[in-house]
Amino acid sequence: MRPLYVIKAGSATLDRGGIFGEIAELVAGGARVLLVAGGATGIARHYADIGRPMPELRLPNGDSVRYCPPQEMDHIVDAYERVTLPAVERGLAAVGVTAFTSVAARGGLVDGRANRPLKTVTAEGRARVVRDHRAGVPADVDVTRLTVLLDTYDVVSLSPPVRDPEGGSPLNVDADMLAARLSVALDADHLRLVTGTAGLLTDPADPSSTLRHAHRGEAAQYAGGRMRQKVRAAELALDGSADVAITGPHTMADTSSWTRFWRTQGPDADLTLLTRAVGVPSVSGDERELAALLRDWCAERGIDATVDEAGNLVATRGTGTRRRLLLLGHLDTVPHRWPVEWRGEELWGRGSVDAKGCLVNFLQVLADAEVPADGQLRVVGAVEEEISSSKGAFHARDHYPADAVVIGEPSGSGTLTLGYFGLFKLRVTVSVASGHSAGMDAVTAPDALVRALEDIRYVVRQEASDALSAVIDISCRTGREHHQAVGILNFRVPPGADLELLRKLALDQAGPGVRIEVLRATPGHAGGRTGPLAKVFARAFAQAGIRPRHVVKKGTSDMNTLATTWQGVPMVAYGPGDSALDHTDTERIGAGDVRTARRVLADAVARWFALPAPEQPRPEGATP
Repeated sequence: MRPLYVIKAGSATLDRGGIFGEIAELVAGGARVLLVAGGATGIARHYADIGRPMPELRLPNGDSVRYCPPQEMDHIVDAYERVTLPAVERGLAAVGVTAFTSVAARGGLVDGRANRPLKTVTAEGRARVVRDHRAGVPADVDVTRLTVLLDTYDVVSLSPPVRDPEGGSPLNVDADMLAARLSVALDADHLRLVTGTAGLLTDPADPSSTLRHAHRGEAAQYAGGRMRQKVRAAELALDGSADVAITGPHTMADTSSWTRFWRTQGPDADLTLLTRAVGVPSVSGDERELAALLRDWCAERGIDATVDEAGNLVATRGTGTRRRLLLLGHLDTVPHRWPVEWRGEELWGRGSVDAKGCLVNFLQVLADAEVPADGQLRVVGAVEEEISSSKGAFHARDHYPADAVVIGEPSGSGTLTLGYFGLFKLRVTVSVASGHSAGMDAVTAPDALVRALEDIRYVVRQEASDALSAVIDISCRTGREHHQAVGILNFRVPPGADLELLRKLALDQAGPGVRIEVLRATPGHAGGRTGPLAKVFARAFAQAGIRPRHVVKKGTSDMNTLATTWQGVPMVAYGPGDSALDHTDTERIGAGDVRTARRVLADAVARWFALPAPEQPRPEGATP
């Protein structure tokens, strides 16, 4: 599933036009975008064009609001449909983006709930209750239809007003609140409320006074005027699982001027970064927001950090070339997430175990480590580790040479992973002539596929008896002349397995109507306990009073990717968390495990940099 951004931009932002290029960049990166267009300027223009005065009401607190009796609602709808939304279409078309635009009331895309009668003050200062003011709050969203639209168009753009299910004219609603309601209903990944200031300012007279982070109830004290509604909308959106930010001025590009809103706080300051990292959705292909958050955290601490061309976070201390230690974690998670929360001493949320706990520990150790003059300590948060591309790790392999590597994968604070099984992945396509399945001796494409898969399994297991296999996907297609079935067969192969031989054995099973393709052939890799990296971890465990376990895991990690070309480079994997919780809906990590793993890692890093040069020869193949 492609990530979903809900973006609210007001008329002033839309008029400047820069937001359209930023949206086009998101679309080019694979995101779906729902743009909520504010219309204050467009409404003013339309009323001026038709020569109609804009009616207003004065509230007891002195504020003024647009008066929306039934006779005005047609004009407000016209303002959106004739001025604001056509301008959105033109702006997006200019950057090559297709769009569907509509007021949210059309066809009941969004229904609302009318507000209670409004208390106002007349020009003479007398109190007056207005009962025909057509204003309300967004309530129900047609998720099914909007999902279809989002899958069809590059961008869907909605604007107020919304439909009143009780009948009568539409209800005017605040565009920020509309965006927040849509974010929750559509289970958006990211919500951006774009404003004309650098986020929420703690001092309105100081444009550099951005409140960088806020939890529920903390931001209202700084909000005045229109900003009050943005804060209310941001806090409403915290009922969902999107990451939420007020951005500006008139842009989403400068993350240093964002006000981010968070659902939960860590029990102590040393767990804040982990809590926030888990709170930013980062399913494979959607890592950019997490990378930006972590890059900004590093920049605040004077750490050289960037996001490279692959999308990896790269944070480095030291420029030495003799002792280069790489801590390689990953940014992405598997799909499906839920609002992050602390339950006692456990942080529940997608990615807490696999593997944001590891990556955050890497960064916190990087921030505090003493790196010698001839050394370099680098943390890479790789993209797309959870899918077959391993794009980030391959880029790291080819661009960030190292003399030793710690992979960030959960093992628990008392376990060191020495290696992983490899991955051998095949696509098997079987075609048979179309015919009735009730015919004598009929063999369907799925029948033939099952036989082909079992034949491949048999020959691979004859050569690699410890290999594990699973069919992870099957699809069928019926044509006029042929019936086709496709299966993806996954093998986990032990270190030392001869992948070239396995490739030959598998491909030899092809024949009439059977096509076999090798999608991935990554060898297993395992090191021993006597290498320099394993030894410094042994000493760090001893210092912490831990009797460690040493394991070779049957899964595959980015260690295998590096090992395809890096020969003789010591590598281990280490990090907090119970790997049995990976990819489950009960994924959670304990504060004690995180802290213990961080202490052990920091000690091991310090010991590695303290090794005398003779104990640390440059391994052959350390430089890709």
